Amino acid sequence: MPSFVEAYLDIETTGLSPWYNDVTVVGLCVVRSEQIEFVQFVGGDITASSILEALDDVMILYTYNGSRFDLPFLKIRLGLDLVEYFTHHDLMYDCWQCNLYGGLKSVEKQLGIERKLPEVNGFDAVKLWWQYLDLFDLESLDRLLEYNREDTLNLKILKERLLR
Repeated sequence: MPSFVEAYLDIETTGLSPWYNDVTVVGLCVVRSEQIEFVQFVGGDITASSILEALDDVMILYTYNGSRFDLPFLKIRLGLDLVEYFTHHDLMYDCWQCNLYGGLKSVEKQLGIERKLPEVNGFDAVKLWWQYLDLFDLESLDRLLEYNREDTLNLKILKERLLR
């Protein structure tokens, strides 16, 4: 009998408009039983087929504000409509039902979910990407990838806290 497979998705971009900005990083945390696989796609490696391949046997996809940001961005930039393939669950709305408002970092603070990079935010992620591209600053890329990793993995922690 196949086990239940869920995934958590978070993206980084060069701005807020899917019509004018690009996707820079896609982070995916795929949970198969007790096995957790974390995958990131960067720059030109971000394709509809690479994302779908990483999500191959996933049944449900979790995001935070993904209904309004991540999924529309991927649909417009890549032509990838993830809700055609997966059940999507936006944890932001669960947070609202628990009177937890604000962005992901704000909700994490309210719930005591810690971060290694608490000072980095979405605007910093854009700057880190351009520092990497313009200066080939690999430390900026590493910091951006760690920021995205925390965002993505903390979605799983958030879901578990909300279910308690």
